Amino acid sequence: MAHVHHPDEVTVRYLPRSRRAAQLTGAMFVVGLVSFVVRLAQDPTSAWVSYVANWLFFTSVSIGAVLLAVATWITKAKWNWSVRRVSQAMVAFLPVAFVLFLPMLTLREQYFPWIEMLADDPIVQKMAAYLNIPFLLSRNVVGLALLFGMALYFVYLAVRPDVGLAAGSDEDDEGRRSWREKLTQGWMGQEQEEVDSYKRMTTLAPAFAMVYALVMTIIAYDWAMSLEPHWGSTMFGPWFFMGAFWGGIAATTLWSLYLRTKHKDFEHAIGLQQRHDLGKLAFAFTVFWTYLFFSQYLVIWYGKLPVEQSWIIRRSEGAWGRYSVIVVVLCFVVPFAGLLGRKAKLKPALLALFTAVILVGLWLERYGMIAPSLHHEGPVFTVWHPLIGLMFLGPWIASIRWFLSTFPAMQVWMPMVDPEALEAERAGSALP
Repeated sequence: MAHVHHPDEVTVRYLPRSRRAAQLTGAMFVVGLVSFVVRLAQDPTSAWVSYVANWLFFTSVSIGAVLLAVATWITKAKWNWSVRRVSQAMVAFLPVAFVLFLPMLTLREQYFPWIEMLADDPIVQKMAAYLNIPFLLSRNVVGLALLFGMALYFVYLAVRPDVGLAAGSDEDDEGRRSWREKLTQGWMGQEQEEVDSYKRMTTLAPAFAMVYALVMTIIAYDWAMSLEPHWGSTMFGPWFFMGAFWGGIAATTLWSLYLRTKHKDFEHAIGLQQRHDLGKLAFAFTVFWTYLFFSQYLVIWYGKLPVEQSWIIRRSEGAWGRYSVIVVVLCFVVPFAGLLGRKAKLKPALLALFTAVILVGLWLERYGMIAPSLHHEGPVFTVWHPLIGLMFLGPWIASIRWFLSTFPAMQVWMPMVDPEALEAERAGSALP
């Protein structure tokens, strides 16, 4: 769709607050926490596998959605003007994710098999400069703090001009006024704030994209690939962080479709164009996820080296083989077939269905990256995994709802338009 329609003025609207939603998400967290504690007493390894896998999923989807906002900013996309804030809203989960990450720093031999292998395994000993607990803890904490901090600052720059325009809104309340006062300290005037935010966001966005790729690769290597230290793949990092970006697209789509049910202004603004483009992105990265997965698989299998094949073999035999087939069906077969045509991209119910399938597939994929390396006996999947997942799902939903109900759910200010290079050159040549 070449022509992008957006209004000259955007009405300030918020996601309505809901006490019932707050109670439900709080109950999810409590149930998840109790399930984790109970499972920890029964089977510590299984409990931590579910904890880490759920953390990886919800954190990667959230930071992937922020990357979507960053990527569309870099490319100066206009089609997503009404859903831009939805992508940005997932930054609200990142402080929660950082707190939930801290217990993972206590893990030692019960999670990382390479710790014991360092004593007598010559292959692992050669990797001791990287595979050691002090370096692992420092690079993870520093990397996540840097990545999350950049994400928060980027969204802060996007929100700050909006809170100035939101003053006096009919939907204003004490909570929104309180945050407006915090975010408008040192206010320079609306026009200057918009120019300043635009310049800073334009500078920050490419740096964020590079830090995202680096930090997410470190996370994938440390918490998934290192569990089988004799095996390695240079495609593992890109497979992980591009899957996170894909999950961010799917989550943005689902939240946008939910938002449009809450007010006629949202329904009108998140129209055919936005749904069609989000559907195309979801479809495109369905293909790209499969391309990355198959590129990794093909080289390993063609080489016929047992060391290189161990990770694939473990996930292709027995119950784990059937589990892997389910992941491929949910991550590729269903969304590829469903989103191939135009109708599913335009029908809200169908688009919601297929993007929900993508998220479920990615959730299972994150578990499949970890569990087969540590689970060698017993059932491959139990009810404890989704129960522990509620400890993450509840805060994830609550944090996004809080953001969209505290700040304008659609970005009100429109970024300035850079003059084309030729126009700028002509303007300069016309000067005396």
